Amino acid sequence: MKALIKVGYGCNENCTFCHTLEYREVNGSSDDVHRKIDRAKQLGHTMVVLSGGEPTLRKELFDWATHVARVGMDFGLVTNGLLLAYPETVERLLSARMKYVYMSLHGGTPAVHQRVVRADTHGVALKALGNLTGKGLDLTVNAVLVKQNLDDLRQLVDVLAPFDDAVIKFSMLQPKGGGKALFDAITPRVSDVAAKVNDAIAYGLSKGVRRERFVHDGLPFCLLPGHEDRYDDLKTHQFATMIETDEGDFHPVDEVAKVQPEPCLSCALRGACPGLYRGYHEAFGHSELQPVTQGTRSNSFNYTLEGVSPAPSTGQCLLLGPTGVTPWDRSRHLFIAHEGKVARYRTTTRDFADVELATVKHERGQVYFDATRTKDAPDDFARDLVPLKRSSLCTNCVERERCTGLYEPVFEDVFSRDDARVRELLGALKGRVLDVGCGEGPYDDVLSELGSRIDYVGVDPSAEAIDRLSKRRTFGTHHVAGAEDLSQFGAFDTVLVLRSWNHLRDLPRSVESLRAALKPGGTLLVVDNEAFGLARGVVQAKRGESSRAMFEHFRNHSAAEALAALGPGLTLLERRDVGPGTSNQWLLRLRGEDSFPSQAAVRVRRTP
Repeated sequence: MKALIKVGYGCNENCTFCHTLEYREVNGSSDDVHRKIDRAKQLGHTMVVLSGGEPTLRKELFDWATHVARVGMDFGLVTNGLLLAYPETVERLLSARMKYVYMSLHGGTPAVHQRVVRADTHGVALKALGNLTGKGLDLTVNAVLVKQNLDDLRQLVDVLAPFDDAVIKFSMLQPKGGGKALFDAITPRVSDVAAKVNDAIAYGLSKGVRRERFVHDGLPFCLLPGHEDRYDDLKTHQFATMIETDEGDFHPVDEVAKVQPEPCLSCALRGACPGLYRGYHEAFGHSELQPVTQGTRSNSFNYTLEGVSPAPSTGQCLLLGPTGVTPWDRSRHLFIAHEGKVARYRTTTRDFADVELATVKHERGQVYFDATRTKDAPDDFARDLVPLKRSSLCTNCVERERCTGLYEPVFEDVFSRDDARVRELLGALKGRVLDVGCGEGPYDDVLSELGSRIDYVGVDPSAEAIDRLSKRRTFGTHHVAGAEDLSQFGAFDTVLVLRSWNHLRDLPRSVESLRAALKPGGTLLVVDNEAFGLARGVVQAKRGESSRAMFEHFRNHSAAEALAALGPGLTLLERRDVGPGTSNQWLLRLRGEDSFPSQAAVRVRRTP
């Protein structure tokens, strides 16, 4: 876990895109940086990384590095590297446990680099890189892409290729500081940047540069097909917190500078994708995006145990410091109080965007303690999972809406309680019943009791699942079929979609097929689960994440999202949403039209 400390904003280059253009004269005091180093240690970090401006300009650099090593942490730098062109400087820092360097080079030729940084420093930066390579460092060379260097990426690859342990990073310009002031003059279109980055990577691969040496930041994944896994930002570098020069305490690394606009919301790549920089989106919109509508997603994530401490005996909140909410991430940290102790968990998942994590944890309240010990993943939620709720200590706290919160276990089987309504509805079935996605057969005990009251037809796209089910069951008929075309089975009094809605591959086609399968006035029952978070031990989480389980969900719809996808013309009879105090299962029960329109008419009616 890394902590990023901005020591000041002075610099010996004058980059056109400089994030701190307005604050170049601001520098933190030496004592203040020492205090922040101690605070990072107190928070449990294992590395302190100094940034600026240019941190190597500070005469206190070696004192700070020595202090970091003395308190038992590793040391790192975010730098332009110019002072690292001196071998003795590098050696002194290595002796103070320097393990990480993130340096910049913005052109493959001196002229292009100078055009961006407005200083003749290309050769010096390469000399520094020569001093750093081969030293066992976590070493990244970052190029911020602007109009002035966009055609130079192949040359940049050529220059960096010989430094075999250096990662080559291409970063989209962030409209901040100089990037905002000179926006029109230096900002390229994101689609042009992605095209040039794709070309540069392909060029590098053709020259024998290993694929794992290429990474990117600030570019939507949909524009970089085949390189989605090469995304690189503060979180992939294990930065948990950071602190600006004038701030009193650390704060979590966040995504507030980026936005995922409307086309991103249904994209299968949404989880780790940065979307667009907010300022770029405000200027250019999102027409360049090409959302990926097919692909599977995870439906859960792990909060992994980081530590346990005694609960304060006075009832005082341990999450608040003198400056208010402490550096605990509102969505990514989870504190659980139980039996006089408080356990701290944290998730590093990139399967979900931060805004999705916030929805799962705070809006929906879908976080659980995994009480299993030997399973890769819970398979009996009622027995395996203990619901967590926000502590009553948080109820009247003025920081409630900003804080990660304190949680407590609730020893109640919310899953069986909420599922009782589904079982009640199934027990009342009669007539022709179509069960779409029946492969797991979760309600066999109820359905088998209905006997001749129902004419049951089960369909599932998995031939293996249908084979198992037909051998086990003593009722109904079973067929290998997808939800996209159900016309061969006729019309039904009831259509069931039981925990298979989020597994439907082609949702628009499936919706039309489901609607067409209803008799006039027939009932559609849709039940499924929202995403959830699991608090797990280190070994438990590692075992789960290394298992062979595959993503199977094409979406993580809520009841509201499913209802919107079903479109008009269905009468809502019953709706049960997910929220704090419920399980993660929702329910929709709808009645079809008494005189059902043709699908062509349905499509016309859906058009605004």
